[in-house]
Amino acid sequence: MIVLGLTGSIAMGKSTAAHMLAEMGLPVHDADATVHALLGPGGAAVPAIARAFPGVVENGAVDRPRLGGQVFGRPAALKRLEAIVHPLVRAEERRFLTHHRRRRTPLVVLNVPLLLESPRARRRCDHIAVVSAPVFLQRRRALARPGMTPQRLNGILRRQMPDAAKRRLADSVIPATSRVATRRALRRLLGEIGGR
Repeated sequence: MIVLGLTGSIAMGKSTAAHMLAEMGLPVHDADATVHALLGPGGAAVPAIARAFPGVVENGAVDRPRLGGQVFGRPAALKRLEAIVHPLVRAEERRFLTHHRRRRTPLVVLNVPLLLESPRARRRCDHIAVVSAPVFLQRRRALARPGMTPQRLNGILRRQMPDAAKRRLADSVIPATSRVATRRALRRLLGEIGGR
């Protein structure tokens, strides 16, 4: 089984690319979607987060803006949150990979925002593709998101590896300037690595 790691900085178009790959029939494990489920009503991370960050859980789910208020700009708090969430995300990813190995699925996709920032995560992938777009487009997309501010975006970008460094480390770069360009690059990539 080939494991394709899909990554990219915030608002580069990686979710769109992952959705396109799923439409092409590939199984996609989405780390962000897993985090949302873990923090949602009855999510596995909710009890530990409630203990570590009092006042952020409401109606059995983590209030993400409230949690962000306790974590944003506080490295120690962020490390505490990551120590709770990352092992749970990794466990879901392992279940996904085990399931598809048993089914002899020829190619699966791991959509992981911070894939290249983690050497262990990189080693789980046979091929890494970075979704990339020009900075002006990235900023426009990011700032169009609800609750996003220039300060918050800059804080997120400081935590991420620069796009240029990601492109250098990647096996492939997927342009995300338009849906047509992205889809064409994904089809070419799948042809190269034997996925379709």
